[in-house]
Amino acid sequence: MTYVTQNCVTQWSYTSSKVYEDPFNDVVLDVLVTDPDGAEHRVPAFWAGDQTWHVRYSSPKLGVHRVRTECSDSANEGLHGQERDLLVSAYEGGNPLMAHGGVRVADDRRHLAHADGEPFLWLADTWWMGLCKRLQWPDEFSTMLADRAAKGFSVIQIVAGLYPDMPYMDERGANEAGFPWDGGYTRINPEYYSMADLRIAAIVQAGLVPCIVGCWGYFMGWMGVEKMKQHWRNLVARYGAYPVVWCLAGEGVMPYYLSEDRERDESLQREGWTELARYVTEIDPWDRLITVHPTNSARNQVTDVSVIDFDMLQTGHGDRTSIPNTVQSVTGGYSAEPVMPVINGEVCYEGIIESCRQEVQRFMFWSCVLSGAAGHTYGANGIWQLNREDEPYGPSPHGSSWGDQPWTEAYQWPGSRELGVGKSLLERYEWWRLEPHPEWVEPHAGEGNYMAPFAAGIPGELVILYMPTHTPPVVKQLEAGREYEARYLNPSDGTELELGVIRASDSGEWQVPKPPIFRDWVLVLEAR
Repeated sequence: MTYVTQNCVTQWSYTSSKVYEDPFNDVVLDVLVTDPDGAEHRVPAFWAGDQTWHVRYSSPKLGVHRVRTECSDSANEGLHGQERDLLVSAYEGGNPLMAHGGVRVADDRRHLAHADGEPFLWLADTWWMGLCKRLQWPDEFSTMLADRAAKGFSVIQIVAGLYPDMPYMDERGANEAGFPWDGGYTRINPEYYSMADLRIAAIVQAGLVPCIVGCWGYFMGWMGVEKMKQHWRNLVARYGAYPVVWCLAGEGVMPYYLSEDRERDESLQREGWTELARYVTEIDPWDRLITVHPTNSARNQVTDVSVIDFDMLQTGHGDRTSIPNTVQSVTGGYSAEPVMPVINGEVCYEGIIESCRQEVQRFMFWSCVLSGAAGHTYGANGIWQLNREDEPYGPSPHGSSWGDQPWTEAYQWPGSRELGVGKSLLERYEWWRLEPHPEWVEPHAGEGNYMAPFAAGIPGELVILYMPTHTPPVVKQLEAGREYEARYLNPSDGTELELGVIRASDSGEWQVPKPPIFRDWVLVLEAR
């Protein structure tokens, strides 16, 4: 009997009784787990090198889980027909991912929640190349992870080794054990993933969700669908037992930067990622969420939108010029069918093109969440590509560099702290019940004036405004004569300015008073 704690990962091994010349390609090993309710789950095993396979498993269900192996070579006594029992007991620690389980779509289809229904507010940081050795393990990785956890981030977006912005087997993408696949995409390098395992486990131990991006989109054309399925089987087997989110690809339908037939490549990638989404759903016994990091919207990266669970957006890096597209994309995603959570997965990395500083970060966060987004994703130039002081990332395939800011400076830029403040302000309230209500304020943000206030709330209970400028608006459609406790919140540091008890007019309106400082503010009205 193996003893394991609820929602925590346990691992065990099997050794082949036969020697295979190419075990990664010659053998497929699954374990069939029958849970205490009698349901059977097929869990993929992963090749760990030599003639050894590992299995990782976790479950929210308490009690005895019975395990039996099933190998594609049924004559292999070391791999086929092996049995064991697991006893899952209750988790009593403080990690929310173990206490409440992984992330799913909430019942309202607008937000995310833990497995047990506890609301989950997505605030992600973008570490695209975070599994490479330019972010050294363990000290540097732990430094940045501790900073993000302390600031309130809940997700880390990280690519599983097949990176953007470089040709494959570029030395900038290696970790301590080399590259994830050999040069011809014949087989994986298990030692690479052993080093990646340490980093993924550390993210979970810190209480954050890894959003694992399988590769950048153009690898579909380089590897083909069948090799990509092998790649994803390895990822599901290694990391599916953790409370992860699957992101099939980064910029799913974007061809390689130097592509000679972009239309053909885009079509191939869209078809391929649709097939891969169905495949991952089929082989993942934990039913982790699936999305695609897009060129615009995840809905447009696949031919069948039903294969994804939430809509991820990318809306530009043009500082304030990206505001119209950002707001339009969020509101468009919120109103689209079928209904699903919307999250801006990439917008205006702090410091990119020497722009997009903290005031833009605050604007993007508050405008997105008050327009209906289920959370928000931050990024910093210098972190996504992991510049080092002694080793700038250098030029992209198109010949220019995105900038030389080292990650050791970028992780301390104020935008990350101020978005953590924004998340903590939202968490004072039942943020998962918020609905966008632009009609509650005049003027309100929209075409022609995106610097006007954004409004969301809970009818009869709560109004939250984000005011990008100091011009005070009028709040409308309040209950006539109703009293509210009003306060300004500083979105940079969370400090409060109490405005006292206010009363709506007979027409349900209230003139917002001029704020004490010319800057952006969050205004909150709580019904008494």
